[in-house]
Amino acid sequence: MESILDLKGRIGLVTGAGQGVGRQVVLHMAAHGAGGVVVNDFVADRAAAVAEELRAAGCKALPVACDVSDYASVEAMVRQGAEAFGRVDILVNNAGNAGPRMSVTDIKPFWETGPEEWQHWLGTNLHGVLNGCRAALPGMIARKYGRIVTVISDAGRVGEPHLVVYSGAKAGAAGTMRGLAKAVGRFGITANCVALAATNTPGVAPATADPEAVKRMLQFYVIRRMGEPSDAANMILFLSSDAASWITGQTYPVNGGYSFAV
Repeated sequence: MESILDLKGRIGLVTGAGQGVGRQVVLHMAAHGAGGVVVNDFVADRAAAVAEELRAAGCKALPVACDVSDYASVEAMVRQGAEAFGRVDILVNNAGNAGPRMSVTDIKPFWETGPEEWQHWLGTNLHGVLNGCRAALPGMIARKYGRIVTVISDAGRVGEPHLVVYSGAKAGAAGTMRGLAKAVGRFGITANCVALAATNTPGVAPATADPEAVKRMLQFYVIRRMGEPSDAANMILFLSSDAASWITGQTYPVNGGYSFAV
């Protein structure tokens, strides 16, 4: 029996795929019939290592190092993917946090920050999404097929007091997906979001190094464990497949019950 999650040889491009959730997404794609995957990361060695994992699993892979906040680099990446594989069918905007410039341990109260620091968060989480969509959409429209999945955060749904600009950037990315869903649905393209809460990835490792702090945090979760990259990748794979062909403009929380959606 054919799997409803079979990607049928389609080509994916996943940003921030050198580790964490993005790495698991491309591994899921490889295991479910992707014809090839563009593996993006701003660290070239990470992208290359994950691409090698995909090739070992029998999936064609192209590693491309670039910062998603730079439109020219993103446009060149999409072009490289199309030249290597013929097209890009699935775009997963996964790159997050503050890109290469800041870690979660650098967080300060909003009133102690300024525009230069805001740009780190906006550049990756909002402008990076705009850049990826703008670069990939012309080809999708021409072929009348596409899947766009953007990874946001529950911070963008319910707000986080210590992540004010990040919350705004993620909310903006979700609004972008809703607008695009209405704009490109007639071309056979869907646009959705997956909203994550605390997930075990290298990016949040410094903030979760203290077991007692993690225990206190998990008191706010109905399912009292942190998420794993596979939890997110399962939903992203579904939204990337034809099983979700009549779903667009939606945000799906994958969050252990940290917050609920109606």
